[in-house]
Amino acid sequence: MTNSTLVTEFLLEVFAETWELRLLLSVLFLLVYLGSLLGNLIIIIVTTVDQALNTPMYYFLRNLSILDMCYVSVTIPNACVNSLTGHRNISVLGCAAQVFLVFFCACVEILFLTVMAQDRYVAICKPLLYPVIMNHQFCVQMTLASLFSCLVIASIHTIETFQLSFCHSNVVSQIFCDIPPLLRLSCSNTFNNKLLILLTAIGLSGSCFTFIVISYIHILSTVLKVPVKGERGKAFSTCVPHIIVVSMFLSSGAYVYLRLPVTSQVVQEIALSVFYTVFPPFLNPIIYSLRNKQIKEAVKKVTLRAFFLRRK
Repeated sequence: MTNSTLVTEFLLEVFAETWELRLLLSVLFLLVYLGSLLGNLIIIIVTTVDQALNTPMYYFLRNLSILDMCYVSVTIPNACVNSLTGHRNISVLGCAAQVFLVFFCACVEILFLTVMAQDRYVAICKPLLYPVIMNHQFCVQMTLASLFSCLVIASIHTIETFQLSFCHSNVVSQIFCDIPPLLRLSCSNTFNNKLLILLTAIGLSGSCFTFIVISYIHILSTVLKVPVKGERGKAFSTCVPHIIVVSMFLSSGAYVYLRLPVTSQVVQEIALSVFYTVFPPFLNPIIYSLRNKQIKEAVKKVTLRAFFLRRK
């Protein structure tokens, strides 16, 4: 990667100025991080061990959990260590790696959520065609296509960002390396970078969001035609959590990446980043499992099986 930066390292922000508040926030974020890992790990184990959950819906849920474990691990541990130790330095190469991983995971997240919306649409609106459309080959192809396309997109954004010259300052107004605060540090012309972000937002996020909205409009119209209230509630319970995650993820990310270039307050910048990097991995296992009877029953079976094996 050709790098014309005038700085050799960047300085990241910490959670707060005072040590007591940094300690409190670090412990809080570590608990959220551990909760994210535990919740997603339970979903991975349960959907892998229980053969009754060997369906496309839980296949993508398992992939989403694996992704979320990686996603939350890119930012939170390093930010907590920096806040506790006061070590804010990060090398240019380390910063580039963090930018790539954050962008890659975010792109794959929205594509996985889009495919999961399609899975719900086919299951509710075209149940007879579900085994034909959502077959195993299609699921694997969609997973590989999502990973490869996001690998290309994240690589292009990372290369374009670190070809800039950073001479205004080396203090990144964020607890991790992200593209928007880095563009504000550049003394190069960032028009192409902003145009690339806009095109990605319209082409990837915009198209995915439109597809998700259309899917849920069809789902809603189909569910309202169901005469049995219990079936309506079951359909809504599987779709509403999905809508919550998508809305929070896209709205916070869009605000950070697409707003006008102004000198933002650090607290606001950090708070907004939490909504698209920390909350989705933490909330996904909760909202997908809290009202899902199959997941809860599978957890009980796996727990009992492990308990009896241990006693033997």
